[in-house]
Amino acid sequence: MLVLTVISLLLIFTDYKFREMDVVRSGLTTMVSPIQYVVDIPPRMLDWLNRTTADYQVLLDENDELRGQSLVLQRKLQKMTALTAENIRLRELLNSAEKIDEEVKLAQVVGVDPDPFSHELLINKGSVDGVRVGQPLVDASGVMGQVLSTSRFSSRVLLLTDSRHAIPVQINRNGVRAIAAGTGLIGELQLMHLPDTADIVEGDLLITSGLGGRFPYGYPVATVGAVEHDPGQPFASIQVHPSAQLTRSRQVLLLSTREQERVEAEVSAEELETTAEAL
Repeated sequence: MLVLTVISLLLIFTDYKFREMDVVRSGLTTMVSPIQYVVDIPPRMLDWLNRTTADYQVLLDENDELRGQSLVLQRKLQKMTALTAENIRLRELLNSAEKIDEEVKLAQVVGVDPDPFSHELLINKGSVDGVRVGQPLVDASGVMGQVLSTSRFSSRVLLLTDSRHAIPVQINRNGVRAIAAGTGLIGELQLMHLPDTADIVEGDLLITSGLGGRFPYGYPVATVGAVEHDPGQPFASIQVHPSAQLTRSRQVLLLSTREQERVEAEVSAEELETTAEAL
């Protein structure tokens, strides 16, 4: 037991100090990927059985509802075509750069970290699919988090609510910027160091501000749930709730922008320079 304890401590220290252990971790993750997929087979089979045995009338009702939603979306799309063209003309008049839409990759959640103090997911896309560390992840409702590490066929995602995570946001109503940090509770975030006099109220929508170049601008992040003002404190105590379905979504999207690729390339270059100087 003592020998195993010493070996574990040495491995933890080595993993903390040397980046070479990332290769070892990636290899081990690739080795256990088949086991993770096998473990995920029963939930997939249960979901398939539920869909197969669904009531016929329920399916008809859902089909009618989806048809109605499709008509609404088509109507919005017709207006968006005109608005997009107008937006391009205005940007040309202002000599402003055109905002390029993000490329997306569809992925599926295949695992959840059992550690209650670590909010991480496992998805079925890895480095062979072009997934990169730091790549944002969203579902149908909003931002979920970012890629923490990758192996060949899978990747680990750090959720917004993890205590190690923070994201630049802004209030959609007035543009006030802030930082939303994870609290360690799956349904709660906290705005950091927002002045007590800031214009923020319950129900405000927080979106990605685009600062830092990692999360693209304009994606929903959270909704303000409670605002507490203490006259004796310089900052307000603000709790917000994530927009994304962190514990429910299985189909997710990985976002990729040219700006993000440029920033990551610069960071990688700086790391290489630092390593070369150290050697």
